[in-house]
Amino acid sequence: MYKNYKNWVLIAGLLALIVVALGAYTRLSDAGLGCPDWPGCYGFLTVPKHEADIAQAAQSYPDMMFETAKAWKEMIHRYFAGTLGLLILALFVYAFLKRQSPTTPVKLPLLLLLLVIFQAALGMWTVTMNLQPLIVMGHLLGGFSILALLTLLYLRLNAKPIMGGDAGARRYFALSLVALSVLIIQIALGGWLAANYAAPHCNGLPLCSNAQPFSLSSVFQLPLEYGNYEFGVLSQQARMSIHLLHRIWALVTCIVLALIMWRIYSRAYSQKIKSCAVSVLVVLFCQIALGLAVVHWHIPLSMALAHNLMAAILLLTLIRLCYYLKART
Repeated sequence: MYKNYKNWVLIAGLLALIVVALGAYTRLSDAGLGCPDWPGCYGFLTVPKHEADIAQAAQSYPDMMFETAKAWKEMIHRYFAGTLGLLILALFVYAFLKRQSPTTPVKLPLLLLLLVIFQAALGMWTVTMNLQPLIVMGHLLGGFSILALLTLLYLRLNAKPIMGGDAGARRYFALSLVALSVLIIQIALGGWLAANYAAPHCNGLPLCSNAQPFSLSSVFQLPLEYGNYEFGVLSQQARMSIHLLHRIWALVTCIVLALIMWRIYSRAYSQKIKSCAVSVLVVLFCQIALGLAVVHWHIPLSMALAHNLMAAILLLTLIRLCYYLKART
């Protein structure tokens, strides 16, 4: 039974990765308001397909243009997210029933369940508040957080800590947390960029070729007035500044992670720690290459989606390294 539980945690982690990918695809294909209500779609449990249902949807939401393709993208994302939520609920129930067992953690499944509930609320607010950027960014970070916690839970259940720990690299655990914090900031900036539709507003490499001057104060503008935020409401200058700051922090992230990973690699005794550090570096440089390609080829959907997924994979590889640096028998 315990082995099955570990397998279900793995399935939940893979499903969370799919949900993150579907969320990115929905956002990048401008389908975030494919269904203007929640949890259904134009008042139906599924996408309206009969002429009478479509006519009723148009009457109920006269300000929205019904598009079947966008509606299905949104609803498929919701179906997968709902399935993940039910699976995490089941994982918590099992962990609670086996809470006396020292091999079955309860706090992580509980935290996951609470996070899923909050994530569902963010999903609802994303739609009902018409893609308010702060909510959209929070929803993206919530998805990444669920994926990260499921990965940590899987490591707790399956990974074998290094006997006695790695004396050479263990003292760099705090530095690995610094690297993790820098990466999380970069992911948040990417979410803020996406939420404000700022990707097309900075052409050229390495700096923007736009004539607008950079304005740090405009980066953190919060468009709190009620309205429809689809396709963005901030000024050209603000969105160019958001994009440019994302690039600048990407450079900071690259330098910080590369230096810390090299330090850990050169001081580690364990091959496991070394391979974790190398994995982070490989994924990091793949992510930088994807970011450059996205700009050079003017944001093709496939590359932008790969850029989102690579960010998630980079986060998971770094979490794995942090776990092995900390855990020991």
